Amino acid sequence: MWFKHLHLYRLHGMQLLSPEQTAELLAEHASKPLGNADARRIGWSAPAGRLGGGQLLHTLQNDGHRLISALRQERLLPASVVAEEVVDKVAEIEATEARKVTRKEKTALKEQVTEELLPRAFVRSQKIDLWWDTERNLIGVNTSSRSRAEDVLDLLRETLGSLKVTPLATQTLPVRAMTTWLGNTVSRPADLQIGDSVVLKAKGDDGVLRGRQVDLDSDEMQQLLESGRQATQLALNIEGQLSFTLHDDLALKSIRFGDALIEEADATDDGDDALARLETDFVLMAGSLRDSVERIIEWLGGEAKRNSEGNGNA
Repeated sequence: MWFKHLHLYRLHGMQLLSPEQTAELLAEHASKPLGNADARRIGWSAPAGRLGGGQLLHTLQNDGHRLISALRQERLLPASVVAEEVVDKVAEIEATEARKVTRKEKTALKEQVTEELLPRAFVRSQKIDLWWDTERNLIGVNTSSRSRAEDVLDLLRETLGSLKVTPLATQTLPVRAMTTWLGNTVSRPADLQIGDSVVLKAKGDDGVLRGRQVDLDSDEMQQLLESGRQATQLALNIEGQLSFTLHDDLALKSIRFGDALIEEADATDDGDDALARLETDFVLMAGSLRDSVERIIEWLGGEAKRNSEGNGNA
């Protein structure tokens, strides 16, 4: 259950429900199998799966951390398959009725073909975990896609009846900070370690350079920065906690937790109990994420002041 990606959001002015109340609301929006006519559906599922007793909410009472999981199901029906079927039907109509099929008829045929093929389409399921730090009014969604994170927040908003959130923002833009850290070693916070991968974008055009397993303190890198390129992605490391790639929208991707943390989790005797295993991992992961996010916000000059309601209002 260790998170691989993190999109961060700040909650505003929300009255926190008890774990019991929250669990009841989650159950009302639990995941259900896709119906034959459904193209997609999203609902809550048990983070520990069936082996964990089907529990939808995991709470660390002393620290205010909560863990929930959404299951997003989608039928895979390629547009090319639908288009081929429509072409065949149009050809059949034009041959048998000796006339041209109108654009309006083609649109209707496309809808008909989609309805006919949808029940036979494969279903792709994606589990998306959500970490909720209730003490700090912070939510992190474990997905590489911002739109998928928004889907989960929409589900949470529907579940709770109200949810005011905005993407976490900092006083210093990540692009500016990452570019500065690369160009000036003295500017780097004492506990920040630069990794070995970067994405550089040139100002004023779409030129992008990607570097992996490279020396980011090399003369060549300095020349690229001096030419006006800016860092939009940068591999970073917080010793003992985690390594990750920071993106220009403040997303954390390709997260890897520290070896000592993973070893501590592995050393815990859970008796092959899926629920105990998840809760052990969650305790360690949530604590590491909380500390790391606070450190990143500090690196970036503190959190930006909120001057509007922003997206995600109830």
